[in-house]
Amino acid sequence: MNAAAPVSHYLTCEGREIHCTEWGTGSPEVVIAWHGLARTGRDMDPIAAHLAPRYRVICPDTLGRGLSQWSPEPAKEYCLGFYERLAVSLLDQFGVRECLWLGTSMGGAIGLKAAAGALRGRIRRLVLNDVGPEIAAAAVQRIRSYAGSPPAFATVGELEAYFRTVYKPYGWLSDAQWKLLTESSTRRLPDGRVTPHYDPAMVQQFIHHPNDYQLWDAWDSLTLPVLCLRGESSDLLLPEVAEAMRVRGPRAVVVTIPGCGHAPALNTPEHFALVERFLAG
Repeated sequence: MNAAAPVSHYLTCEGREIHCTEWGTGSPEVVIAWHGLARTGRDMDPIAAHLAPRYRVICPDTLGRGLSQWSPEPAKEYCLGFYERLAVSLLDQFGVRECLWLGTSMGGAIGLKAAAGALRGRIRRLVLNDVGPEIAAAAVQRIRSYAGSPPAFATVGELEAYFRTVYKPYGWLSDAQWKLLTESSTRRLPDGRVTPHYDPAMVQQFIHHPNDYQLWDAWDSLTLPVLCLRGESSDLLLPEVAEAMRVRGPRAVVVTIPGCGHAPALNTPEHFALVERFLAG
């Protein structure tokens, strides 16, 4: 497989069609790279392309995001428990016995839950990008306010301007990376306008599963190596939670990423080096 050309897959997991992109050389070492709440697997393109010469990197679109199916049962299926089941099915269908897990925000929470649960022993190392076993209520309200009722625009250019505003906390992105972020998460509505490429009903997670992100019991049960990257000005992973992660459970290595809030874009040589060094052990 050409590391520069990811391969697109559509798998049926738990009765739902899930899309993912696969990068890499067919290496036995697999990295699962899972995106954040209102995003798609294509956010992982920069770091997946960087890791591809050494690893097989699988980047799913979560149910209801990107090219994956939208859930016909949103109240039941938009939650960490169902995403964990999707992850198990994905690994089994790809023939992956063990993996390294890199997750941004929600993608990290899925990895944390799975590492303590259905994938215990199969996830060997865990990278949490600006998320932990507890998230700040104010950040959840902020995310719900924009994610639950996504705006629509006449042009892709206007949607990119919106993304540049709402995702400013990601830190520096090149113009080409902003364009990729926009083009890989745009869908056109019946009236011809464009809007972010996800099911707005996915925010029902916070209504029907209000304790989904309270994961201290799972955290305290972990014994695997964990790297936590915290955006310097993150409003989701508070400093006191990151500090508790250093001293409780698996005692994470916590690294603060300057110039970012929630969540670092994992798109610079500095970010690549931090992740690569940890994954290599």
